[in-house]
Amino acid sequence: MALPLTIAVAGKGGVGKTTTCGMIIDYLCKKKNGPVLVVDADANSNLNEVLGVEVETSLGQIREEMAQAELKGTIPAGMTKADYADFKFNSALIEDDDFDMLVMGRTQGKGCYCYVNGVLKSQVDKYAKNYSYIVMDNEAGMEHIARGTLPHVDIMLLISDCSRRGIQAVARIADMVQDMNLNPGKIGLIVNRAPNGQLDDGVKEEIEKHGLSLFGVLPHDDAVYRCDCAGDPSSKLPETDPMKQELHGIMHTIGL
Repeated sequence: MALPLTIAVAGKGGVGKTTTCGMIIDYLCKKKNGPVLVVDADANSNLNEVLGVEVETSLGQIREEMAQAELKGTIPAGMTKADYADFKFNSALIEDDDFDMLVMGRTQGKGCYCYVNGVLKSQVDKYAKNYSYIVMDNEAGMEHIARGTLPHVDIMLLISDCSRRGIQAVARIADMVQDMNLNPGKIGLIVNRAPNGQLDDGVKEEIEKHGLSLFGVLPHDDAVYRCDCAGDPSSKLPETDPMKQELHGIMHTIGL
């Protein structure tokens, strides 16, 4: 069976990375070219809110529950620790009508973050063959990609706002991708929240200075802002929404 096409989304906090990621997922689901697995690997992310789904548990929370069960001796009789872990982690897959989702979350104990990252990798490995697409929302540090959480990376999307500092931040991420020898099939920049969808000359200069490939520019969108304020899922905005329309064009350009 063919490997799923994997898309990794990265950028510093506050630039609209998760909103953009949610709209990419919505776009892929509506194409109906196969099932989509969503991986929320940003411990501070609220991707589920952008997508309009409830998250009852995360891998991090399950890790804590397991630690408490082991400490208190409440693992069900007749189950090994490995069987109990498998049973519990299987419950972390959120099944929606259009996509399935794994949420990494974080844990409280020292050293548990690496453990949960390993669990996330094992879960992705287990489920990957069932999907046509995997979309992962990452922290800016790219630790999850570096640790091989995804089986491979076909498309790396770097998300920035339309500021020089934002471009400098994604340029550092691009350098990390190169230093880690991740070798994605395609890597490029999407600039978000541009007034009237246009970039200032200084921002264009910064993009060129760092040798970033510009996939496209998304306009500032008042409807997205209103969704954020109201707690509504911005990925469900109508197809006529300006940001959605522009993003669809970018997706076509990069072959999605």
